[in-house]
Amino acid sequence: MIRTGTGGIMKIGIIGAGNIGSNAAKLFVKAGHQVAISNSRGGDSLNDLVEELGDNAESASVEAAIEFGDVIFISIPLGKYQTLPTNGFEGKIVIDSNNYYPDRDGIIPELENGSTTSSELLVNHLPGASVVKAFNTIWFEHLKTKGNTDLPLSERRAIFIAGDDSEAKEIVSRLIEGIGFAAVDTGFLAEGGKLQQPGSAIYNKDITAQEAADLIGYEAFGK
Repeated sequence: MIRTGTGGIMKIGIIGAGNIGSNAAKLFVKAGHQVAISNSRGGDSLNDLVEELGDNAESASVEAAIEFGDVIFISIPLGKYQTLPTNGFEGKIVIDSNNYYPDRDGIIPELENGSTTSSELLVNHLPGASVVKAFNTIWFEHLKTKGNTDLPLSERRAIFIAGDDSEAKEIVSRLIEGIGFAAVDTGFLAEGGKLQQPGSAIYNKDITAQEAADLIGYEAFGK
């Protein structure tokens, strides 16, 4: 289904300032949200990005970004997820934009045999967090350029989401809509995470929300 809703200004802590994290930060700030962004290098490495983002953005340590955010956006290589702090995520919504690439991340047996998903690994590492898989199926250039708030939801570029917490998914959906895309819900983390993994039928597909809903067999927006 295509999820809908309206929401207000939020504080978003971003961990990872690569192509997805930095472009998400730009879009969130443009939509009026406040952002604290961090990366593994810290310090001066974020100065140019924060200056470009303007007054609603600040650089932060990973721990400070977690404390800052109502929503935490994680965009780091999956193989490094265990380097994340385990404290401070209680009651937070975590957007997981990670993907499993064995050549980069190393072999993770439970992902190879399909017994779990990458997002479920993150859930186990971050007690008390409500994890929503999102932003992992979109190329960063499309994230940068394809958002359009003037279009009806059914005609916007789709961003797929999955999660076990319905309220958290509603909030993430509103964030996605606020930056000009439409959220298409693939279900719970177990099945939805598998639908969104690299190589799947919906991974990195430049399709509208209506086309996406038709593709995965869900009732489409407006029907």
